Amino acid sequence: MFDMMKMMGKVKEAQDKMKEIKNQLDTIKVESESGAGLVKVEVNGKKEVISIKIDKSIINEIEMVEDLTVAAVNKAMKEVEIKSSEFIKEKTGNLMPNIPGFDIGNLFK
Repeated sequence: MFDMMKMMGKVKEAQDKMKEIKNQLDTIKVESESGAGLVKVEVNGKKEVISIKIDKSIINEIEMVEDLTVAAVNKAMKEVEIKSSEFIKEKTGNLMPNIPGFDIGNLFK
């Protein structure tokens, strides 16, 4: 027989776990670079840019700085997306059923 109270408890458990995981995403850090290290970008698991470092040797090359910064940010965002998804899957374990085409990481976007 279908146990509504048990199901509601599982839903509450899942919500609490998801909230906890979302709060932990800022502990994930990814550093990416472009231009052989001339521009470095650090991003956290919430997809927030934490820092951008630009080598002084290119500071007067505005277009190069812009291009390398965009490249480093895009690369960091892709890397942190992968790392965050792996973290979420690891933390949720068997909390959610394995549904083909369903990515639990999308719930945190």
